[in-house]
Amino acid sequence: MGTVTKRIITFTVIFLVLGALAWPKVQPLFSSPAEDGSQGGSQSSNRTLQVEAVELDYETIEDRIHSSGTVQANELVELTAEASGIITEIFFEEGREVERGDLLVKINDSELQAQKQRATYRLNLAEQREERQQRLLERGGISQDDYDATLNEVNVLRAELQLIDAQIEKTEVRAPFSGLIGLKYVSRGAFITSATRIASLSEVDPVKIDFSIPERFIPRVDIGDQINFTVQGIDSTFTGDVYAIEPRVDPETRTLQIRALSQNGDRLLFPGAFANIVLILDQIDDAIMLPTIAIVPELNAQKVFVYRDGKVEESRIRTGIRTSDKVQVIEGVSHGDIILTTGLLQVRPGMEVEITELKKTSEI
Repeated sequence: MGTVTKRIITFTVIFLVLGALAWPKVQPLFSSPAEDGSQGGSQSSNRTLQVEAVELDYETIEDRIHSSGTVQANELVELTAEASGIITEIFFEEGREVERGDLLVKINDSELQAQKQRATYRLNLAEQREERQQRLLERGGISQDDYDATLNEVNVLRAELQLIDAQIEKTEVRAPFSGLIGLKYVSRGAFITSATRIASLSEVDPVKIDFSIPERFIPRVDIGDQINFTVQGIDSTFTGDVYAIEPRVDPETRTLQIRALSQNGDRLLFPGAFANIVLILDQIDDAIMLPTIAIVPELNAQKVFVYRDGKVEESRIRTGIRTSDKVQVIEGVSHGDIILTTGLLQVRPGMEVEITELKKTSEI
């Protein structure tokens, strides 16, 4: 057998082997489109879309406004004296509690005390004379005019004595209400006037919380609304109640000033502290909440896919309050409905789907 013949036989064998190996891969290129389509259609009809869903349940939600404010003392006053003079005694300790009416500072009143003693002697003498003349008047020993002049002198001396007592009271600085004394700024022996700052007095239980809200929320705020707030350095959350609302909107900031009251029995809140505030406008106990991922936006509308009897139905909804990951649904779905949360781009109304995972919205 010639060399050429051997080469022809070798190439023929190699071609047949390669053809046998490649035929399964190239066979679809030569198959009938009708046959291929019928096989593919049979396979796709047997395939059901797998999705996840949630069952709508009632939840309790709160409609809130976030704001910032300041902690204020319930009562605050800078203590000063009405009279000028030298301080003879200081009766309070810095940072301590005092009761209403406690004597805090005494100013020298020696001159007034001397005037009071003189007025007292004159009054006693006049009263004795008035008593004698009253007995004489009853027996007709003196005229009514003489007795009235003596009685008038007694009344004048009594008024003079009351005036001196009032001046003496001005030399005493007393606590106008119960609270905490701050740092003192005077010492015994110092000369003070009505402009001299002695110390501050604060009532810190309860405390006031001042904050503001945008004017668009005015119709929804009322006396008695609750707030939750936090302050820096304390991990606790405090509560308070709105008790006063400014009757006008600030024209510069377009906000409404609000004041709440919070108990401070533990003395954790200090006046002047910055507060992060949440104002609770309303509480809804039977709200239907839906995860935001289940909502499909449309032009001027929103919709969800509802699972009923193994098939998908489309429902347009109206939403309300939003949280970080959920939305309140007001119309379009009801308690107990099953809403798809995955496969939203593939499903169509009337399509059969298989739910692989189902949770209640209250458990999310």
